[in-house]
Amino acid sequence: MPAVVQPIHPQLAVSAAIFRDGKVLLVRRARSPAKGFYSLPGGRVEFGESLHQALSREVDEETGLRIEIIGLAGWREVLPAAPGAGHYLIMSFAARWAAGKPALNDELDDYRWIAPDALASLGDLKLTGGLEEVILSAARLIQA
Repeated sequence: MPAVVQPIHPQLAVSAAIFRDGKVLLVRRARSPAKGFYSLPGGRVEFGESLHQALSREVDEETGLRIEIIGLAGWREVLPAAPGAGHYLIMSFAARWAAGKPALNDELDDYRWIAPDALASLGDLKLTGGLEEVILSAARLIQA
């Protein structure tokens, strides 16, 4: 099997803090990067795609959900931690659940709807860096 070739430039990605009934959807990554960590659904932006188009597509592919995008909640840069690791700029959006039940693809292996104010007490869950800050920012947009 040929080796995976890492891009030589940062990759643009999107993620969605999806709210339903006062809770946000967390998904657990089933493979690298961030295997075993809970995060937000999302992924890479394809060439020619708007951020909103990419976000709707990625959420649908990963979870089967339809969303209403509210606005940009924040961004995070993930720098390569080791040789061969990726460099990502992740634009995170606040969104409301619109339709569907979570049906995870093979990139994810678990999901949980969690109240944003309960994030600090989730000591047993591994969360991706900066997740709580993005979710709290998204929650403020949802409540506005």
